[in-house]
Amino acid sequence: RDEMDTVQKELREFRGTSVLIYQQTCAAEKRRRRKKGTLEDPAKRLIINDEVCEGCGDCSIKSNCLSVVPRETALGRKRQIDQSACNKDYSCANGFCPSFVTVLGGQLRRPSAGLVKPDALFKQLPQPILPALDSPWNSVVTGVGGTGVLTITALVAMAAHIEGKGCATLNQTGLAQKFGAVVSHVRVSRRQEEIKAVRIPAGEADLLLGADLVVATTYEAMGKVAQGRTHAVINEAEVPTAAFILDPDARFPAAALRDKIKAETGADACHFINASRIATGLLGDAIASNLFLLGFAWQRGLVPVSAAALDQAIALNGVAVAFNQQAFLWGRRYADQPQTVLQVIGAERSRPTALTLDELINDRVQRLTKYQDAAYAKAYRSVVEKTGQADPHADQPDSITRAVARNLFKLMAYKDEYEVARLYSDGTFERKLQEQFEGDYELRFSLAAPLLSRRDPATGHLTKREFGPWVMHVFGVLAKFRLLRGTAFDPFGYSKERKRERGDIEDYLTMLEDLLPKLTRDNYGCALELAQLVEKLRGFGHVKDRNRELLALRKAQLLDQYHNTQTAQIIDAKAVA
Repeated sequence: RDEMDTVQKELREFRGTSVLIYQQTCAAEKRRRRKKGTLEDPAKRLIINDEVCEGCGDCSIKSNCLSVVPRETALGRKRQIDQSACNKDYSCANGFCPSFVTVLGGQLRRPSAGLVKPDALFKQLPQPILPALDSPWNSVVTGVGGTGVLTITALVAMAAHIEGKGCATLNQTGLAQKFGAVVSHVRVSRRQEEIKAVRIPAGEADLLLGADLVVATTYEAMGKVAQGRTHAVINEAEVPTAAFILDPDARFPAAALRDKIKAETGADACHFINASRIATGLLGDAIASNLFLLGFAWQRGLVPVSAAALDQAIALNGVAVAFNQQAFLWGRRYADQPQTVLQVIGAERSRPTALTLDELINDRVQRLTKYQDAAYAKAYRSVVEKTGQADPHADQPDSITRAVARNLFKLMAYKDEYEVARLYSDGTFERKLQEQFEGDYELRFSLAAPLLSRRDPATGHLTKREFGPWVMHVFGVLAKFRLLRGTAFDPFGYSKERKRERGDIEDYLTMLEDLLPKLTRDNYGCALELAQLVEKLRGFGHVKDRNRELLALRKAQLLDQYHNTQTAQIIDAKAVA
């Protein structure tokens, strides 16, 4: 596969038609076979050390994979691997970044919620009043491929068949690839002859079961709902779209999507649940979220077949029977006693509150002290405080001072060999690893070590190679030598990459000295964007170099705009005089 692009370029040079046959089993198909036990499931997983990750997105570009998902941290957006969705393709490790670690052996740690005895916590679930089926009950199920969306409609249809009811299903799966949009119709009636068409007519859906928030708002789903009739049960987990692969700063429009569903079905008929997070917390795998949603909908009286018939259908399906039955039951419990379920998974975690400016500065000072020493952190504080004195809006949430506090730290804490070693060996990485994995496992590190890695003859870039667990000992030793950073005895400091990173700091400080004395109401926005620009200076090696070149053009434009605004103000002042 690595040679495919080269071969295509070679073939295009020949006149006439060329045929290239490339054979590989679809990654989603491999995942299905592994679940069924017909294909070996390799005891190998990739994880990302988010402390080392720069959030540059090179791993997403290299892999074109949506299982590499955003992780919001105190230091901005990073990346993580969605282990529930990962197809074990491993191509994301080709991203030029030292944050990728391979875990061989062991298994994902099951959540502590699995040890809870539900009978001691939950009262007996009441039996809901199911739809009377005076007319066919119409359900639209939406989601993304490879996550068991079609299984939901199949189970409802089988349950209807078990009870002697009429049923019909229609599945629209799009392209045969994971994360493609899936919309499925299932109609249930008292007798088969009462169903005159398989497709649900416009505006006649009784239930919209949205396993994915984005697909739930597509025309094929929204065209079937109607206020006063349709009930919506939606998984509001933010599953990234293809936009995230190309744009590391892409934001998920969750609020707009929820508003759209509310507008079409009515706010009182909507139930938004982060089913992926809750199901993972309960059962250790987000794949349980679909049956969790079905259980919630059933307990609310929105599914026209009995729970016993659905349990029997799950058993007949023959795949992860106990797991799926538990997911369905937990969904029922959440519909009846949501707070108790949240207590089982450790209560609902709220988003951390935004730091005040003083808290932000103190936090970064502590980090820079660990990064280098107290004197280095003191120099940072001095610049930020000087900025605050010149900034008329320093106390505002979106001020130049706050931007400088974030971005000067980012530049000063550049991730050289010492810092990467420290972030692996300070205990944080090992603690997170133990929280995620259990059993006997071994680590492999994917690194482009300057003195040990070769360069790609085609690009001239360093190539990554895999190192064994012994590297952790090297990290521990190397981290202790960080006091050599920036001195004549720093062997890494002579590289072009490190010189450029130190130059970035000097350029930023010089720019601030130019901007701050001339701040006005008219040029404040321009100065703010200049102060924020280095947020996009991310990555390692050639990836960071490429981003630096892209930002240089925008920086030049903004500086020109800033100085032109300043000149215009002087001319206006003279004209008034």
